[in-house]
Amino acid sequence: MQDHHTNGRGGTRWDGWGHGLVGVIIFSGSLPATRLAVGGFTPLFLTASRAVIAAGLGAALLGLLGQKRPARADLPPLAVVALGVVVGFPLLTALALRHITSARSIVFIGLLPLATALFAVLAPGAERPKPAFWLFSGAGSLLVAGFALMRSEGADLTGDGLMLAAILLCGLGYAEGARLSRRLGGWQVISWALLLAAPAMTVLALATWPDAWSGIDLPAWAGLGYVSVFSMLVGFVFWYRGLALGGIAGVGQLQLLQPFLGLGLAGLLLGEPVEGAMVAVAAGVVVCVAAAKRFA
Repeated sequence: MQDHHTNGRGGTRWDGWGHGLVGVIIFSGSLPATRLAVGGFTPLFLTASRAVIAAGLGAALLGLLGQKRPARADLPPLAVVALGVVVGFPLLTALALRHITSARSIVFIGLLPLATALFAVLAPGAERPKPAFWLFSGAGSLLVAGFALMRSEGADLTGDGLMLAAILLCGLGYAEGARLSRRLGGWQVISWALLLAAPAMTVLALATWPDAWSGIDLPAWAGLGYVSVFSMLVGFVFWYRGLALGGIAGVGQLQLLQPFLGLGLAGLLLGEPVEGAMVAVAAGVVVCVAAAKRFA
């Protein structure tokens, strides 16, 4: 399929890559925001509350725009999406970030494009990227992981294991949600998945309700707000549409840029130094992403 070709949901492959890039930019703030939030909230409450807040916003969107309920056949894949991106990834990363730094978590974010592509090709009638795609995808992942390992603290078996499980669940949720988005639409998929998880997440939020609110500082509240509105809902509006239009395996490689976008934002907003090595590795990653796009 050529890049200018129109997709069945009214967009082109270039539209898909554009939407995907916006999604990645939004997601680039997720792990630092989670790190801030777990300074004031327990991982269980953070996972539950962000899902409940986002589910309320999603329900309002579905109601205001008069969306029909998904078909019964769509419920199992929606449950997979909910398990992967509403419950699994937020909970496991929040738990992991109590053991490792957000810098070390970049090691595992570098594996997310490969995980997404893997799940994209496992389904019946799935995408079949060319062999060269896997070469460039693997090279990009190694660049990100190698750079992160040089910058991060030592390994922690618990934190690293939790992050690896989070990446696998997230890749599964991304791939399943993207396939479903071709029928339902991107924002509809994440909204219905959030609603599907909302009853259990509401019970969990009430069960893990903080004993006192006075000791929770502003950065923790800001982190909760970001992951609830942007990481849990707005980012997926762009991300799932991008994957659906541009191809799951190909557009998924944009996630390789996420660590560098996050570090760049930290340099811009927090005054942290931007190393020459970061610029060089980021340039290499851009080359890998462009090449993977060519062979996806």
